[in-house]
Amino acid sequence: MTDTTSAPSREKLLDIYRRAMLIHRSDERFRALLTQGKLAIVYYPVRGQEVVSAGMMAALNQDDYLITTYRGVADQLSKGIPSKLLWAEFTGRATGTCKGKGGPMHITHPETGVMVTTGVVGSGLPIANGLAISSQNRGDGKVTVVCFGDGASNIGAFHEAMNMAQLYKLPVIFLCSNNKYGEHTAFAAHTDSESIVSRAAGYGMRGVQCDGNDPVDMYNTAKEAVDRARRGEGPTLIEAMTFRMLGHLFGADFSYVPKELAEQGAREDPIPRFRQLLLDMQVPESELDAIVAAIEKEIDEAVEFALASPFPEVDELRFDVVKQEIAA
Repeated sequence: MTDTTSAPSREKLLDIYRRAMLIHRSDERFRALLTQGKLAIVYYPVRGQEVVSAGMMAALNQDDYLITTYRGVADQLSKGIPSKLLWAEFTGRATGTCKGKGGPMHITHPETGVMVTTGVVGSGLPIANGLAISSQNRGDGKVTVVCFGDGASNIGAFHEAMNMAQLYKLPVIFLCSNNKYGEHTAFAAHTDSESIVSRAAGYGMRGVQCDGNDPVDMYNTAKEAVDRARRGEGPTLIEAMTFRMLGHLFGADFSYVPKELAEQGAREDPIPRFRQLLLDMQVPESELDAIVAAIEKEIDEAVEFALASPFPEVDELRFDVVKQEIAA
């Protein structure tokens, strides 16, 4: 793990830890309720990738923009969407961020800067450029982050968006979580290069690879990219190296991952590593336990709120999709 002499402040690290643990505990609760048959939804686990999202979002302001993917629960929670509203949307309830009509693949919450969650692989990158152009034209100082996986780097939109962003020096950050698999396809089987970040040079763009399981390295890398973008110095491609410790979606077979790689991923689990880092910094264990207890309470209340909320009325099918009908 990165030398703590370059670490963010104690306060900032605890902020990142809280975000990471909110992701971690929420992910565990989703999987537990699915296992118990209390939920019936499509769910994409993010176990093992908690620190990537927590470190990135901790470097942003609340009104900065975020574009994420269907595997975006970590980004959405870490960016600040209230747990109650997020759980309600995941469970299809009328009290959710999109009135229960978007579901896990289409979470939107402009109040916290979560502008689009897309289910189409790679499609978020040009959308992020659009938001960044808007910020640049208005001079509002906002930064846009778009999150995607290594598999999406082979989509045409990746190359088009990178080229355009660098050409116009847009305030956008391309955050690639390289978890070594594009769904079920190993990185080496879909990309004949050593890294994603090496592609940045082809556009004249700044590219940085970091340890996405290390909160210090992840945050420092994210913060530097955000600061550059906010100063008008253009985009950055970040390749955060990490590992998805569970299948592509809940219940999916995971046998395609070699045993040795899965064992290595478990050894590099960012959650216990992060806790140990804080303990080594003399943060009392009781303080860390209190953070987790508060998170558990937040999740309890969110689940209760979501499951007690009504489903949207059938009439809602007519709204927020096409032009609203006007009564005669």
